[in-house]
Amino acid sequence: MRIVLVGPPGAGKGTQAALLAERLSIPHISTGDLFRANISQGTELGEQVKSILSEGGLVPDEVTVAMAADRMARPDAAGGFLLDGFPRNIAQAKALDELLAEGGHALDAVLDLEIPEDEVVRRIAGRRTCVKDSSHTFHVQNKPPRAPGVCDVCGGELQQRDDDREETVRKRLAIYHEETEPIIGYYREQGLVSTIPAVAPVVEVTRRAIEALPARGRDS
Repeated sequence: MRIVLVGPPGAGKGTQAALLAERLSIPHISTGDLFRANISQGTELGEQVKSILSEGGLVPDEVTVAMAADRMARPDAAGGFLLDGFPRNIAQAKALDELLAEGGHALDAVLDLEIPEDEVVRRIAGRRTCVKDSSHTFHVQNKPPRAPGVCDVCGGELQQRDDDREETVRKRLAIYHEETEPIIGYYREQGLVSTIPAVAPVVEVTRRAIEALPARGRDS
């Protein structure tokens, strides 16, 4: 199965991508992970990305596509993969189609995680992160700490990260609507899109996603 997972920030793409990839026995390919891996390994593409990001620039489509192409060409992706964060715009979607066609392949499905904008804001703006260990995260409603503002694990102070503030979240949503959301229409014209209501328990969203896949994917 060759799948693209798309949805706004806060829709749970990372969580669902990991669960679906494990269920389907295919690699989860995340753009963010690709950037970090190439930078840490000192690859030529990684050096390009590091230089661009250090100057506050945006990684060009051709660099992102090249990294994704390199990852998809590895042996563990021969039978399929789940893409998370790529393609991010129409140009990248067209480049992906061309890459797959060169190998005699095509996408099997595009899963669109649907979530109301107010729920995105509630989910992200409610996060609180430990200043001592950023892996310790809480939520003012969904997972409140035992003591307000104090990490249950290490006693560190909990803070709201700048990129979790409501105004920042709404800016991220605006960018998503402008740049990424159009790929849903692009893939819908190809008959590939299944919309998955994502305001539900994690296991329920995973079940809905599996059921939306072509029959051979559900049987994996």
